[in-house]
Formats: sequence, structure tokens, C-alpha cells
Amino acid sequence: MLNKKSVDDINVKGKKVLVRCDFNVPLQDGKITDENRLVAALPTIKKLIADGGKVILCSHLGKPKGEPKPELSLAPVAKRLAELLGQEVKFAADPEVVGPNAKAAVEAMKDGEVVLIENTRYRAEETKNGEAFSKELASLADVFVNDAFGTAHRAHCSNVGVTQFIDTAVVGYLMQKEIDFLGNAVNNPERPFVAILGGSKVSSKISVIKNLLDKVDTLIIGGGMSFTFAKAKGQEIGKSLVEEDFLEYSKEMIEKAKAKGVKLLLPVDTVASKEFSNDAPFRVVEGSLAADEMGLDIGPKTQILYADALKDAKTVVWNGPMGVFEMSNFAAGTVAVAKALAEIDATTIIGGGDSAAAVNILGYGDKMTHISTGGGASLEFLEGKELPGVVAANDK
Repeated sequence: MLNKKSVDDINVKGKKVLVRCDFNVPLQDGKITDENRLVAALPTIKKLIADGGKVILCSHLGKPKGEPKPELSLAPVAKRLAELLGQEVKFAADPEVVGPNAKAAVEAMKDGEVVLIENTRYRAEETKNGEAFSKELASLADVFVNDAFGTAHRAHCSNVGVTQFIDTAVVGYLMQKEIDFLGNAVNNPERPFVAILGGSKVSSKISVIKNLLDKVDTLIIGGGMSFTFAKAKGQEIGKSLVEEDFLEYSKEMIEKAKAKGVKLLLPVDTVASKEFSNDAPFRVVEGSLAADEMGLDIGPKTQILYADALKDAKTVVWNGPMGVFEMSNFAAGTVAVAKALAEIDATTIIGGGDSAAAVNILGYGDKMTHISTGGGASLEFLEGKELPGVVAANDK
């Protein structure tokens, strides 16, 4: 899955190139409020323009569920992309996506020009990987480039189906970067290799834990999921988040770590409160919690324990916050981990989703080696799964 042809391996001069980007950006009153995904797509787009390709961009935006919705149109993306690229980005406004406007715009293209077609999820077939829409998308181009890692774990028309009806399919720079960092981290890490898993549920990370215990030197657990492990060890956790169905699994993982000589670190103290509120009184608890308390963050001793465990690491993958970081009183654990990662000499990879949001919000984003653009996709990559959108690129 990891050895993919990229835009550097093909000649696009005079050819029509369909590029699947991830322009699923937040909009407020028709304005883009976070343009990181647009900026991340620029290197691939600029390369194709410079090489004389006729660049046709496509993406989904939000969840229109097969119905054209004006508030989920990609028109604002075309406008902002034109400003970022310093050249016109013609927008083809077809409710059926591949309609008369798109066909006419593509037909009239000169080398180095850019067209953006409408939200691919305006078509219900998109998420079902339907053959008809896949063929329509393929009919626009001679070459397909997938640069949307955020949807790589889904088999849709615009990232998988289209490749069945086009002769050349490769990955863009952003997709290649994701494959290189996440792939190397999991399959060929510089050691010591430490993984940090947080977030609320063990169930969402079952396969990740199992897969990483075969690869890491140290596994650090935080967030709500740590209470399922704590209860599995016989600790009283009050009314903290717990998944009773996964207590046995957690015991098995603790035993597996022992058998493999992997350090499995769990919180030694907890910031607990009686209410799920930033304004509620809280205290630091070592050991068992009172019956009416819930854990909302890792405690100060755990912060030190985890920072010490990271000091000598050479590769670190982090997915999931250490506590309810959206509330300032329960963000200290996540801040401490982000700070520890920013200070070490290691390849630090943030696995998208909440952890990516956390490091950016906390101001540590530029200190990380790589922040993944796909939460779900990066999680499945860490599980060791093959991602349909990656496999489909040049899988001929």
C-alpha cells in the first residue's frame, strides 16, 4: 500500500487532470473560517499547473445527502483558491456536478488553467461508490490524482470508483506525505517508539491498541478510555466514563503488554469533579474516586510520568486528548503532553481529529513533525488497515 506513484511520476502536459481534494472546510455565512485544508492542497495543484496540466478539482463539503444545498456549495472555495493561487479558478455550478457547465468549462480549458466542479455529495451515488457517477467523473479527465487523505478510508465515487474508468491514477503530495509519515511510523519507526492514545472510548480504538502493542516500546493511555482500564484493574472510578463490555478486553491488553515487554502507562492521579462543567469544583485524586465523582483529566503526577516517558522517544504517534480539553479547567493534561512533544527531539505525528485540533488550538501545531489531515483515516491506518482511497491509486 505504501509504494505509490505520485504527481512526480507522470507527464500531465496538455492533459486533463481530475484532482480529488479535501475542501471540507468550515463555513460561516458563506465565509471559510479555517482554510488549512485549502493551503494543504496548494503544492499538488501548483505542481500540476506548472507542468501544463488542465486541472479539474473536486471535493465534498459537509453532508448534503444527495441533495443540492446552496449553503454547501463549493463556490466560496473557488473564490478563496483563486486568491491563494493568484489565478482564476473557474467554478462550474451544476447541481448534478458533472453537468453542462462543468463539461463546457473543461472543454474550453487551456494548459495551466483550473476548474472546480460542484460538491460531489450533491449526488446520492457518491457515498455508495455508484458506477454511473464514477464514469461521469472519469469522463472529464485523462489522469486522476487523489490528494484527499481525509476520505481515504471510504470507498466513494470520487476517490475509488473513478479509478476504475481512468487509465492513470496517482497520489498527490499531501496524500504521499500522510502515507510516508503514518506508514513509516507504524512499520519502520526509529526507536524508542511511543504511542499516546486518548479520547473517550476504548471501543473506537480496539484494533489500534492491539496493532500498536505489536510495534511500540511504550503505550500511554489517557482520556475517558483510561477509566475502562482502571476499572479492569479493580479501581473504583465513580461515575467516570466506562465501557463495561470492554473490561475483559482491557485486561487482555494489559496482559499482552506485559508478555511483550511493552510499557503500558495508565494515569496515577485524576482531576475529578461531581459535575461535567468547567465551573464545577474539582480536586486531584490518587487511586479510587468517590461514587459521585467523575474523572475529567489526568492529574499533575500523571503529566510528569507521561512527559518523562516521552523524553527519550524518537518516534511518537498521538491520537486523542488526555481530558476534556475544551474546558479550560480540564485541559492541563492535554497541554502537558503537547508541550512535552514540542520539546523532544523526535518525529512527532498527530493523528488528526481532536488531537490535531488540540495542538493547533494550544499553539503547538508548528512544533509537530506532522499533523494528519484525516482523523478517521489516520486511525484506520494505525489499525493496520488498507485504506480504499490509497489502494485505488495506481492499483492497476
